Amino acid sequence: MSLHLRLKPAFTSLCAALLVGGCAKTEIPEDAVIIDSQKEYGCNTINVYNAGEYIADETVPMFEKLYTAHVNYVTFDSNEMLYTRLLGGSQYDVLVPSDYMIERLMKEELIQPLDKSVLTNLENIDEEVLNMTRVFDPDLVYTAPYFYGSVGLVYNNQVVDKAEIEEKGWDILHDPKYKGRIYAYDSQRDMFMIALKALGYSMNTDNPDEIQAAYDWLLEMNELVEPAYVTDEVIDGMANGEMDIAIMYSGDAAYVILENYDMSYIEPKQGTNVWVDGMVIPSNSACPALANQFINFMMDNEVAYGNSEYVGYTSPNTEVRDELAGEEGDFFENMAYLPRSGYDKDEVFRFNEKMTKQLNALYTKVKMSIN
Repeated sequence: MSLHLRLKPAFTSLCAALLVGGCAKTEIPEDAVIIDSQKEYGCNTINVYNAGEYIADETVPMFEKLYTAHVNYVTFDSNEMLYTRLLGGSQYDVLVPSDYMIERLMKEELIQPLDKSVLTNLENIDEEVLNMTRVFDPDLVYTAPYFYGSVGLVYNNQVVDKAEIEEKGWDILHDPKYKGRIYAYDSQRDMFMIALKALGYSMNTDNPDEIQAAYDWLLEMNELVEPAYVTDEVIDGMANGEMDIAIMYSGDAAYVILENYDMSYIEPKQGTNVWVDGMVIPSNSACPALANQFINFMMDNEVAYGNSEYVGYTSPNTEVRDELAGEEGDFFENMAYLPRSGYDKDEVFRFNEKMTKQLNALYTKVKMSIN
């Protein structure tokens, strides 16, 4: 690898010793400087709460060895589950929620400012991703970007005409010739986002008339194409070519394209959700000093490379992203790995309690209409 190493000396020395094999290995050379977390930070255990399958296997063991620490690594299924657990008093030291949920946690004072004196690896993060983060965390006080991406359509390029799907965008989900051949993603925010974008509205609207129109659009989609509502099943389903079109997150799409060259990815011209998942520290963290070290560790070039290579989602780390998308990278010419940038119809989700309440009831009816 040609990545520059910018972690504190302990980790830089380790990576130098492992230069040939990279830092994806968990063996610690004899000359590595090991940090005694209990002595340095007054604690040696942190609780990390992240989405499932969202980190390389080697990452946590490497951190534990370098910092003589223990990481209780727990996974969640949704941002809403994370919020419920946190509100219920569960104690964590690092969370990895999405943009709109981070905004909610900020407003409710459930997270604390990061220690910028520790987070030296923020300099590795692409400025455009930082600007996306500033939409919900204007001064970058609480959030360190982890992955970013988009929502789009994966399609079988042997069945679906590229020109047609590019022209229709989200409206191809209303084309009866694909009846029974479409995966919808079982998420109220994503499905209403699609309907709102197809209609030319902001996905962050709380206008009742626009939301009603989106609801009607989804009901019509159900009637015309009878989509299968799925979540993670969409990954293997599309990798195996079981459907012609699927709504997917870009990182999952990148994996599908690696597995099946008949699959392609587009971000519809009507606009879509571009998102950032970030690392934050809860207000009730018992070990914020070590939590800040963990977050900085996760933004190191070598660590970020291993995570992005394993997971398939786009690293906000500029050098990592460019290397993985380059000619020698795993995601070279993979159209899902590099999200569209600078498109004025794309948006970041905002926290809007009024909108969320409106969608909750309507989405239940959308799902019921498919039966």
